[in-house]
Amino acid sequence: MKIIDWYIFKKFLGTFVYAISLLILIVIIFDISENIEDFLKNRAPVKEIIIDYYLYFIPYFINLFIFLFTFISVIFFTSKMAGNTEIIAILSSGVSFNRMLRPYLFASVLLGVTSFYLGNFLIPRTNEIRREFKNKYIENLSKDKERNIHVQIEKGVFVYVENYNNKLSTGYKFTMEKYDGQQLTYKLAAERIELDTTRKNGWMIFNYVERKIDSLDETLVKGKRIDTVLNLQPTDLYKIKEDYEVMNFWELRRHIDKELLKGSKGVTTYQVEKHKRVASPVAIIILTFIGVAVSSRKVRGGIGMHLGVGIGLTFSYIIFMQFSTVFATFGNLPPFLAAWIPNMVFAVLGIYLITKAPK
Repeated sequence: MKIIDWYIFKKFLGTFVYAISLLILIVIIFDISENIEDFLKNRAPVKEIIIDYYLYFIPYFINLFIFLFTFISVIFFTSKMAGNTEIIAILSSGVSFNRMLRPYLFASVLLGVTSFYLGNFLIPRTNEIRREFKNKYIENLSKDKERNIHVQIEKGVFVYVENYNNKLSTGYKFTMEKYDGQQLTYKLAAERIELDTTRKNGWMIFNYVERKIDSLDETLVKGKRIDTVLNLQPTDLYKIKEDYEVMNFWELRRHIDKELLKGSKGVTTYQVEKHKRVASPVAIIILTFIGVAVSSRKVRGGIGMHLGVGIGLTFSYIIFMQFSTVFATFGNLPPFLAAWIPNMVFAVLGIYLITKAPK
């Protein structure tokens, strides 16, 4: 890299760090004002508030808005360079516009790799502590599912629970059926089941009726209680708000495979999250080039005009992403397209703007 490359590279990263740091301070102040009542009411220790919550809040927030502030940083310092005729001087010295994009590419790739690492490996670990604090002192992150819960716990084995109380670890109107192809071979029905915390995957089944069926005979057994082990987790029967936040790159994929086997209705949310964790770092690179193309021309209004256009484009990207996520979650849009359509559209826009940028 040449001197001019290092100049742009340092300007890029320096502006980004400065902008994101200021916003983090502002967000923390607003968050404290919003949650101070919960902290005082639940007697949250100051040490835990600072370390377990806000210290681990920082990487989560950085990654949440990294592409937004990358774009704003590019717009800000490139507009200043254009306003000071530095862009004109660079191009007049024989450096092509495409060559000038090299330090922008290096910096955006560095931020993209950082975002990928944060979102897929570091943040899931820090979120475990942050969410534990949040669940203890701010809000309960677990919630009972709606009635009539259907789960496939193994191939050909289906469980039904009318409703489940997470606080009591008790499910009501329980049924388990086993099939060999289309043929029902076993059925267990009970008034209620309770989690047995002394054993892994242990359950206590009360007031049950057990039917064993073969091609020639059927056996019926009734009883008051039976202790058994089922491939059924309590989390299959109640919701944990945004539990994908604590899953790393590999855990998220294993969870999706398990949910697909069980026939879970909410698996689309996890699939969208999986693809967004790859698409968002790529968006940093795309939005960087759009930012350079928009702000490299010296115009009346200077930085203000460029920032206005840049923020408008950024929020249109965010809205586009939210719309596609909703269509994937509640409609028929494939999760892959939900995560990547905004990138595809803005990549085309970026190529168009670069071809029209001053050379």
